[in-house]
Amino acid sequence: MSWLILVVAGALEVAWAVGLKYSQGFTRAVPSVLTVIAMAGSMGLLGLAIRSLPIGTAYAVWVGIGAVGTAIAGMLLFGEPASLVRVALLGLVVIGILGLKFTAP
Repeated sequence: MSWLILVVAGALEVAWAVGLKYSQGFTRAVPSVLTVIAMAGSMGLLGLAIRSLPIGTAYAVWVGIGAVGTAIAGMLLFGEPASLVRVALLGLVVIGILGLKFTAP
């Protein structure tokens, strides 16, 4: 269950990162409020997950999910470049995340 909580926390990290873009520097009320809610949820769920997961592993997986998810969201929502090299490098991050998950105690 802790891993599922951690994945949801990572997804909320993506949501707040994207929300930062939509909030335009916290100048738009609704996206700003949603961004802050996603931030609080992401951190709260990370806190729950580390009760039973090693902190180093959980934090690295959380950040990895956020980084990869935000990069993909940037490509899909904001027209950021999706070059073969960039996608391949994101794949390497995913491999690292999976490696941490499957080698965690």
